Amino acid sequence: MTRIGITGHSNLAADSVPLVREALTEALSPYSDSGLVGISCLARGADQLFAEVVLELGGRLEVVLPSVDYREAKVEPHDLERFDTLLMGSVLVRYMPHRTAGRDAYEDANEAVLGGIDRLVAVWDGRPSGGRGGTGDAVGTARGRGVPVDVVWPDGARRE
Repeated sequence: MTRIGITGHSNLAADSVPLVREALTEALSPYSDSGLVGISCLARGADQLFAEVVLELGGRLEVVLPSVDYREAKVEPHDLERFDTLLMGSVLVRYMPHRTAGRDAYEDANEAVLGGIDRLVAVWDGRPSGGRGGTGDAVGTARGRGVPVDVVWPDGARRE
């Protein structure tokens, strides 16, 4: 069994989504025969693409939600069906001990993901994080702990 977590940009440009999906499929396919477990916070963008690819490859999905109100506070109405479908497809949902979404909740969720994985996939353009808990911070923390990081940023990918 290989436990792989995701960190990545939530603001992928629409024309980048197929590129990132293909790159994620390529990055995760080698693990599909060895009991792939994907761990995601199901944020829009990279996290949800990762979760979909894990399930498409026959892997198991575990979800870490930053707060009790995460769905109501952070999931946009047009994204609710996709979010709920992924949530229902997961084998485990873990809530961080926060009632409301916010920086502390996101940092705790990132820590929960990093603490339970063998590898990290980062859909990352390589730029530093704009604040605590961003993609660049998660990559730095994982590398500092010796967790292998696979950066996925295909040619032509961009953020909005």
